[in-house]
Amino acid sequence: MTAADGLRARLRGLTTFPEDLPPFDVERAPAAPAELFLGWLEDAVATGVPAPHAVVVATVGPDGRVTARNVLLTDVDAAGWHFSTPRSSPKALDLAARPRAAMTFFWPVLGRQVRLSGSVSDLGPEAAEHFRARSEASRAGTLVGHQSEHLDSLERYAAAFADALEQVRADPDLVDERWTDHALAPDTVEFFQAARPGNVRLRYRTDGAPGRWTTELLWP
Repeated sequence: MTAADGLRARLRGLTTFPEDLPPFDVERAPAAPAELFLGWLEDAVATGVPAPHAVVVATVGPDGRVTARNVLLTDVDAAGWHFSTPRSSPKALDLAARPRAAMTFFWPVLGRQVRLSGSVSDLGPEAAEHFRARSEASRAGTLVGHQSEHLDSLERYAAAFADALEQVRADPDLVDERWTDHALAPDTVEFFQAARPGNVRLRYRTDGAPGRWTTELLWP
């Protein structure tokens, strides 16, 4: 057996989802996807899923390359699913060139996944009260800046972070205007529930009219 064969066998033997999975009654699904999403998010919080608001955001750069990264969901409202990023970050630059993205939430302990795709809007600097509500460390991290740029050493970052933290503590009202709020307004939202004997997939689609959604089941 080769090393590759051994890895394949090991991966096939790994547990995917627990035996006790929540039901998904598609007949009782709400008319709009945001309501169902928020219910599933609350279930993830109640179950103790680590970082239940973490979401993978995939963007396409001007050169056509697709990149993905985890960010934190900051809100869900009429504008869409919100996340924040400095305007100079790679994802913000991607979205400035091609303002569309995909999101994926995954809560394995519940056997659930939510996928969204749609247009993304730059809503401007994150509201000051929202920025100030972040922890001191989070605010300091944003003030350091230079996201995804070359870093000479971890010592240099530590010094820059210490300086930024000192600024935050000296001025608790300090706001980083580079930190912007983005919202993905989905045109499709798909809910996946692992189940036995068969998984369940429900997709919401919109024709662009506000609040007008249609649903359809998908083959697993």
